[in-house]
Amino acid sequence: MARPRLAGLRSQLVEVSRRCYERGWALGTSGNFSAVSSRRPLRLVITASAAPKGRLRAADILQCDERGAVVGRGRAAARRPSAETLLHMEIARLRRAGAVLHTHSVWATVLSDAYAGAGGICLEGYEMLKGLSSVRSHDYREWIPIVRNDQDMPRLASSIRNVLERFPATHAVLLCRHGLYTWGDTLEEAERHVEILEFLLETVGRTRAVNPEPRSL
Repeated sequence: MARPRLAGLRSQLVEVSRRCYERGWALGTSGNFSAVSSRRPLRLVITASAAPKGRLRAADILQCDERGAVVGRGRAAARRPSAETLLHMEIARLRRAGAVLHTHSVWATVLSDAYAGAGGICLEGYEMLKGLSSVRSHDYREWIPIVRNDQDMPRLASSIRNVLERFPATHAVLLCRHGLYTWGDTLEEAERHVEILEFLLETVGRTRAVNPEPRSL
Protein backbone atom coordinates (compact mmCIF):
# COMPACT_ATOMS: atom_id res chain seq x y z
CA MET A 1 0.00 0.00 0.00
CA ALA A 2 2.90 2.39 0.66
CA ARG A 3 3.92 2.92 -2.96
CA PRO A 4 0.42 3.60 -4.32
CA ARG A 5 -0.18 6.04 -1.43
CA LEU A 6 3.10 7.85 -2.15
CA ALA A 7 2.29 8.02 -5.85
CA GLY A 8 -1.13 9.47 -5.05
CA LEU A 9 0.28 12.13 -2.72
CA ARG A 10 2.93 13.10 -5.27
CA SER A 11 0.29 13.46 -7.97
CA GLN A 12 -1.91 15.59 -5.70
CA LEU A 13 0.99 17.86 -4.74
CA VAL A 14 1.88 18.38 -8.40
CA GLU A 15 -1.70 19.48 -9.07
CA VAL A 16 -1.84 21.77 -6.02
CA SER A 17 1.47 23.35 -7.03
CA ARG A 18 0.24 23.93 -10.58
CA ARG A 19 -2.96 25.58 -9.37
CA CYS A 20 -1.07 27.85 -6.96
CA TYR A 21 1.32 28.83 -9.75
CA GLU A 22 -1.55 29.64 -12.11
CA ARG A 23 -3.10 31.95 -9.52
CA GLY A 24 0.17 33.80 -8.94
CA TRP A 25 0.76 32.41 -5.45
CA ALA A 26 3.92 30.42 -6.23
CA LEU A 27 5.70 31.95 -9.21
CA GLY A 28 9.06 30.68 -10.41
CA THR A 29 10.65 28.36 -7.87
CA SER A 30 8.97 30.04 -4.89
CA GLY A 31 6.76 28.23 -2.41
CA ASN A 32 6.91 24.71 -1.09
CA PHE A 33 4.23 22.10 -0.50
CA SER A 34 4.12 18.94 1.59
CA ALA A 35 1.87 16.13 2.77
CA VAL A 36 2.36 13.62 5.57
CA SER A 37 3.04 10.16 4.15
CA SER A 38 3.55 8.47 7.54
CA ARG A 39 2.83 9.56 11.10
CA ARG A 40 4.95 6.94 12.89
CA PRO A 41 7.68 7.47 12.03
CA LEU A 42 6.95 10.99 10.77
CA ARG A 43 7.57 11.22 7.02
CA LEU A 44 6.73 13.97 4.57
CA VAL A 45 6.60 14.13 0.83
CA ILE A 46 7.70 17.64 -0.13
CA THR A 47 8.67 19.63 -3.19
CA ALA A 48 12.34 19.58 -4.13
CA SER A 49 14.46 22.70 -3.81
CA ALA A 50 14.48 25.09 -6.82
CA ALA A 51 11.70 23.22 -8.64
CA PRO A 52 9.52 25.55 -10.81
CA LYS A 53 5.99 25.15 -9.45
CA GLY A 54 4.31 25.63 -12.81
CA ARG A 55 6.25 22.71 -14.32
CA LEU A 56 6.44 20.36 -11.34
CA ARG A 57 6.63 16.60 -11.95
CA ALA A 58 6.12 13.65 -9.61
CA ALA A 59 9.90 13.17 -9.60
CA ASP A 60 10.19 16.64 -8.01
CA ILE A 61 8.37 15.41 -4.87
CA LEU A 62 10.77 13.86 -2.35
CA GLN A 63 10.08 11.84 0.79
CA CYS A 64 11.91 13.06 3.92
CA ASP A 65 12.36 11.82 7.46
CA GLU A 66 11.79 13.94 10.57
CA ARG A 67 15.33 15.40 10.31
CA GLY A 68 14.61 16.62 6.78
CA ALA A 69 16.84 14.01 5.10
CA VAL A 70 15.68 12.39 1.86
CA VAL A 71 14.45 8.83 2.26
CA GLY A 72 15.31 6.47 -0.59
CA ARG A 73 18.03 5.79 -3.10
CA GLY A 74 18.87 6.60 -6.69
CA ARG A 75 18.09 9.97 -8.24
CA ALA A 76 15.84 11.09 -5.38
CA ALA A 77 18.64 10.72 -2.84
CA ALA A 78 20.83 13.03 -4.91
CA ARG A 79 18.29 15.86 -4.86
CA ARG A 80 17.68 18.39 -2.08
CA PRO A 81 14.25 18.90 -0.55
CA SER A 82 12.97 22.41 0.10
CA ALA A 83 15.26 24.37 2.40
CA GLU A 84 12.20 24.91 4.61
CA THR A 85 11.47 21.23 5.21
CA LEU A 86 12.12 21.63 8.95
CA LEU A 87 9.35 24.25 9.12
CA HIS A 88 6.92 21.82 7.51
CA MET A 89 7.96 19.14 9.99
CA GLU A 90 7.40 21.48 12.93
CA ILE A 91 3.91 22.40 11.74
CA ALA A 92 2.99 18.79 10.96
CA ARG A 93 4.05 17.77 14.46
CA LEU A 94 2.47 20.58 16.46
CA ARG A 95 -0.77 20.90 14.48
CA ARG A 96 -1.11 17.22 13.57
CA ALA A 97 -1.49 18.51 10.03
CA GLY A 98 -1.83 16.17 7.10
CA ALA A 99 -0.54 18.80 4.69
CA VAL A 100 1.38 22.10 4.83
CA LEU A 101 1.34 24.65 2.00
CA HIS A 102 3.61 27.69 1.68
CA THR A 103 2.81 30.39 -0.89
CA HIS A 104 4.65 33.55 -1.98
CA SER A 105 1.86 35.82 -3.18
CA VAL A 106 2.26 39.55 -3.67
CA TRP A 107 -0.26 40.42 -0.95
CA ALA A 108 1.16 38.03 1.65
CA THR A 109 4.60 39.50 0.99
CA VAL A 110 3.40 43.12 1.17
CA LEU A 111 1.24 42.70 4.28
CA SER A 112 3.78 40.59 6.15
CA ASP A 113 6.07 43.60 5.84
CA ALA A 114 3.46 46.30 6.52
CA TYR A 115 2.17 44.62 9.70
CA ALA A 116 5.47 43.23 10.98
CA GLY A 117 5.70 45.91 13.65
CA ALA A 118 2.34 44.79 15.08
CA GLY A 119 3.54 41.19 15.27
CA GLY A 120 0.67 39.94 13.15
CA ILE A 121 -2.43 40.77 11.16
CA CYS A 122 -6.05 40.49 12.28
CA LEU A 123 -8.75 39.21 9.92
CA GLU A 124 -12.15 39.93 11.43
CA GLY A 125 -15.79 40.11 10.35
CA TYR A 126 -15.36 38.66 6.85
CA GLU A 127 -17.81 36.05 5.58
CA MET A 128 -14.93 34.17 3.92
CA LEU A 129 -13.53 33.30 7.36
CA LYS A 130 -16.16 30.55 7.48
CA GLY A 131 -14.05 28.63 4.99
CA LEU A 132 -11.45 27.98 7.70
CA SER A 133 -11.78 24.76 9.68
CA SER A 134 -13.96 25.03 12.82
CA VAL A 135 -15.08 28.59 12.00
CA ARG A 136 -18.89 28.86 11.94
CA SER A 137 -19.55 32.59 11.76
CA HIS A 138 -18.23 35.73 10.12
CA ASP A 139 -18.14 37.18 13.65
CA TYR A 140 -14.71 35.67 14.22
CA ARG A 141 -11.22 37.05 14.78
CA GLU A 142 -8.31 35.30 13.09
CA TRP A 143 -4.91 36.47 14.26
CA ILE A 144 -2.08 35.52 11.90
CA PRO A 145 1.29 36.00 13.61
CA ILE A 146 4.22 37.36 11.59
CA VAL A 147 7.65 35.80 12.13
CA ARG A 148 10.91 37.41 11.10
CA ASN A 149 12.51 35.51 8.23
CA ASP A 150 15.81 33.74 8.88
CA GLN A 151 18.19 31.71 6.71
CA ASP A 152 19.09 29.58 9.74
CA MET A 153 16.40 26.92 9.34
CA PRO A 154 16.67 25.26 12.78
CA ARG A 155 16.40 28.70 14.38
CA LEU A 156 13.47 29.65 12.14
CA ALA A 157 11.77 26.33 12.94
CA SER A 158 12.14 27.20 16.62
CA SER A 159 10.49 30.59 15.99
CA ILE A 160 7.62 28.87 14.20
CA ARG A 161 7.23 26.45 17.08
CA ASN A 162 7.09 29.33 19.56
CA VAL A 163 4.30 31.18 17.72
CA LEU A 164 2.27 28.02 17.17
CA GLU A 165 2.43 27.30 20.89
CA ARG A 166 1.57 30.91 21.72
CA PHE A 167 -1.38 31.09 19.27
CA PRO A 168 -2.96 27.61 19.26
CA ALA A 169 -6.07 28.73 17.34
CA THR A 170 -4.31 30.29 14.35
CA HIS A 171 -4.72 28.71 10.94
CA ALA A 172 -1.59 30.29 9.46
CA VAL A 173 1.74 32.03 9.96
CA LEU A 174 3.33 34.75 7.82
CA LEU A 175 7.08 35.07 7.31
CA CYS A 176 8.06 38.72 6.98
CA ARG A 177 8.67 39.79 3.35
CA HIS A 178 8.35 36.14 2.43
CA GLY A 179 4.93 34.51 2.38
CA LEU A 180 2.13 32.48 3.94
CA TYR A 181 2.22 29.13 5.71
CA THR A 182 -1.06 27.33 6.27
CA TRP A 183 -2.09 23.72 6.79
CA GLY A 184 -4.99 21.29 7.08
CA ASP A 185 -5.95 17.78 8.07
CA THR A 186 -5.85 16.88 4.38
CA LEU A 187 -4.37 18.39 1.23
CA GLU A 188 -7.86 19.44 0.18
CA GLU A 189 -8.39 21.34 3.42
CA ALA A 190 -4.95 22.94 3.27
CA GLU A 191 -5.59 24.13 -0.29
CA ARG A 192 -8.94 25.56 0.78
CA HIS A 193 -7.18 27.46 3.56
CA VAL A 194 -4.74 28.89 1.02
CA GLU A 195 -7.64 30.09 -1.13
CA ILE A 196 -9.50 31.64 1.81
CA LEU A 197 -6.46 33.32 3.34
CA GLU A 198 -5.05 34.62 0.06
CA PHE A 199 -8.47 36.13 -0.73
CA LEU A 200 -8.62 37.80 2.70
CA LEU A 201 -5.06 39.10 2.55
CA GLU A 202 -5.71 40.63 -0.86
CA THR A 203 -8.96 42.14 0.45
CA VAL A 204 -7.16 43.72 3.41
CA GLY A 205 -4.35 44.97 1.19
CA ARG A 206 -6.67 46.54 -1.38
CA THR A 207 -8.84 48.08 1.34
CA ARG A 208 -5.79 49.58 3.00
CA ALA A 209 -4.66 51.00 -0.35
CA VAL A 210 -7.95 52.80 -1.05
CA ASN A 211 -8.91 53.63 2.55
CA PRO A 212 -5.98 53.86 4.97
CA GLU A 213 -8.27 54.91 7.83
CA PRO A 214 -10.07 52.10 9.70
CA ARG A 215 -13.77 52.05 8.93
CA SER A 216 -16.46 51.95 11.60
CA LEU A 217 -19.89 50.36 11.44
